[in-house]
Amino acid sequence: MNTLIEKEFDIEQPIDLVWKSLADPEDIVVCVPGAAITEKVDDRNYKGEVVTKFGPIKAKYAGDIEIQELDEANYKMVLKGRGLDSKGKGSADMLMNGTLTEVDGKTNVKFSMDITIVGMLAQFGSRLINDVSDQLLNQFVANFKKKLAAAAPSTAAPTPTATEVAVAATPSSDTASTVQSVKDNAEAAVKSQVDTAKEKVEAVKESVKEAVEPEMDNSLDATSLIGTVIKSIFGGIGDFFKSLFGGGKS
Repeated sequence: MNTLIEKEFDIEQPIDLVWKSLADPEDIVVCVPGAAITEKVDDRNYKGEVVTKFGPIKAKYAGDIEIQELDEANYKMVLKGRGLDSKGKGSADMLMNGTLTEVDGKTNVKFSMDITIVGMLAQFGSRLINDVSDQLLNQFVANFKKKLAAAAPSTAAPTPTATEVAVAATPSSDTASTVQSVKDNAEAAVKSQVDTAKEKVEAVKESVKEAVEPEMDNSLDATSLIGTVIKSIFGGIGDFFKSLFGGGKS
């Protein structure tokens, strides 16, 4: 049994985006109900399978897809497919011609499929085959439109030029003065805290020295005590900077 199926639809997407997806079997197969690519033989040949129902019969076809023509300049493609029923009760051959045309930013997709079916499915006749195929194609079109809508780039704010970035990065005289003032104050504060830290460390060392008997001078380890004091002091410096630059709580 031989039947010809024709389909035409419009997509609210630019032609290059539509073509890129349609011309890639591994990308477009996710939109075809019940279909899957099982192996990529090369850039023009693929192996796959389709599971579908025609009336009361569920059929599973394992087959080959060949890209016979892929004319990107004119947005035309020719695909050939052949599938064998997994139970050996029939086969299906398809030759598909597709053409894309862009009009006012939209893409018109037009294709025809010349299908030859042999075996059990052929007994249902071309009318039932066409009805079921039309339903599957409508599902495919809906899936394809959703896929492209999700993949379409969103409208983003314009990227600033190098000149705009340079101007934005250059501080004004008032800003430069404020930054320098903050820097000077910070350096002074750090110096003051460090000097205080040194004085406290020396005081701890002296108190430890006075509290220990002479024969223990070489055995006492005051490192941990001094370290605790230093940690406390520099922790205070950290809190100071948090407060200075807005990180502290009021």
